[in-house]
Amino acid sequence: MATPALNPTASVLRIGIFDGRRQTVPDDLEVLITLRDGMQRQVVRQYYKASHLAFELPFQNNYADNYAVIAFADKYEQAGFYPVKLAPAATQEVDLMLLKKKATFHFAHAGWEELEAANPKLTRLLSAGTASAGVARSRYEELTKQRPAVLACFFNLVTAMAQIHLPSGTPLDYLKELTWEEMKEDRFFAYGDKRLVDQVRQAAQDHQFTPEPGAALFHPGATCSFKQVQLGEANVQITFHEDDTREVDGTTCVKIEADMDYHKDQAAHALLEVIPNALTGALTDPRQVYVLRWIAGRHAGIPEFNPPYTIE
Repeated sequence: MATPALNPTASVLRIGIFDGRRQTVPDDLEVLITLRDGMQRQVVRQYYKASHLAFELPFQNNYADNYAVIAFADKYEQAGFYPVKLAPAATQEVDLMLLKKKATFHFAHAGWEELEAANPKLTRLLSAGTASAGVARSRYEELTKQRPAVLACFFNLVTAMAQIHLPSGTPLDYLKELTWEEMKEDRFFAYGDKRLVDQVRQAAQDHQFTPEPGAALFHPGATCSFKQVQLGEANVQITFHEDDTREVDGTTCVKIEADMDYHKDQAAHALLEVIPNALTGALTDPRQVYVLRWIAGRHAGIPEFNPPYTIE
């Protein structure tokens, strides 16, 4: 433990430890903290009983100042963040989330009435294409019970999309109707106002997104794809299938595919996620996305990633 340094050769690193409820862990939980500098030297490896910690570390004004921070507790999944860049006579902060190994999705605050009151935009999207409000509610409740990982993926994506500011509105504002038969644990498809294509292209010119080359290779039928680059991990990817169109409530729409990758770097995404998943048949895990997006968002200082569910 330490207090902020005032001399130019030291920096303070503050670490917060949270759980899948997005609350601090109990102070009696024993957490192993490992700190490695940019030269891969282990600086700290010790157990602590505290939800908030502070370390005074040497500032070296070189690559060694890029720290990896790793937290582990018994019966919890490990979490970490890299890089945390130290600064002279300053405090850097990183919050990590530890999930219990047997934790499950909890939608206690995502009942239909609560969701409708808190976020009517989402219930309108979830209701689109149904014959009545009762049918929409029944379909949603069945998804909650039968395919919770699919619903968690949906909530991860729409929460993140609502935090992306385009030249006009957010990506969520343009979605009109979900294709329920194609909802999966790692992505969903929807029909959205075709103007979203130009909005995302403009955002790419402003360096909020980067185009994915060869989009059709990883997304059959795609005409173009763009990946958010705001965060270190868990960025939204929006893929357009412009040859697949539909009129929804008088609006000309194109098919949109939304997913979220673990890795920002395209090469890392292909080597560490796409290829292994293709070989094993695994899908991007919404639990891991939940953790990575929350950690990355806290570090970037954007509004907290707060989908209407928790993992407990």
